[in-house]
Amino acid sequence: MAVWVTGDTHGDWMNRLKADSFPEQKEMSKDDFVIVCGDFGIWDNSKREKYNLDWLEDKPFTTLFVSGNHENYDILDHLSVEEWHGGKVNFIRPSVIHLMRGQIFLIENNSFFAFGGASSHDISAGILEPDAPDFKEKKKKLDRDPFALYRINHVSWWERELPNEEEMKEGFINLIKNNNKVDYIITHSPYTSLLKQIAGGFGSYQSDRLTDYLQEIKQTVDYKHWLFGHMHQNRTFHWERSSCLYEQIIRIL
Repeated sequence: MAVWVTGDTHGDWMNRLKADSFPEQKEMSKDDFVIVCGDFGIWDNSKREKYNLDWLEDKPFTTLFVSGNHENYDILDHLSVEEWHGGKVNFIRPSVIHLMRGQIFLIENNSFFAFGGASSHDISAGILEPDAPDFKEKKKKLDRDPFALYRINHVSWWERELPNEEEMKEGFINLIKNNNKVDYIITHSPYTSLLKQIAGGFGSYQSDRLTDYLQEIKQTVDYKHWLFGHMHQNRTFHWERSSCLYEQIIRIL
């Protein structure tokens, strides 16, 4: 059994996880895992997406992922909830599995705390409502500005990118049941103090209720290593026992 972890894939699994990019898979089986730290790429249930998910299902390993800020939560929130390795999941395919927020999973005697989500930083021009009477006019105006960063509610942006109180409470409860100790923490967002180190307090990356929640977890939970995505960097913070991943695929077990 082996566990590998990578960063945001944005639905481009065929490039990130093809045999040429990830040759280690030639020795893997469905008992081995690749974990994606959010922005996995569940978007629209299109034929193209279904084809790509079938391609991923045919890989020799099992794919696990936490949600990011660029996921279609209308799809994720309507999937049936099942239990897998001690925590709640959604099965996208038999071996493509969404690890739900606040859950602890036991894999080969190693515990993994999963908590997806993050704030979108590419929305400085706002969120458009598709049923608003001036939607087309606003969109046309923004499309003429190459620097306008906007999203469309329930089309390219979802409020559920940030967790609700129930998910955060369940995460705390599960950690307490586990004596506030896990081997690995898998998130999309970093915690507040590390976010500030990476972003330098500038730009569009700002702290929020999720980064503050993760900060509290950092300060109360004993863990071996924390792995996250979102920042589109490959960088390890040894003094923090944390790694930000993007294209890099690293083995942790």
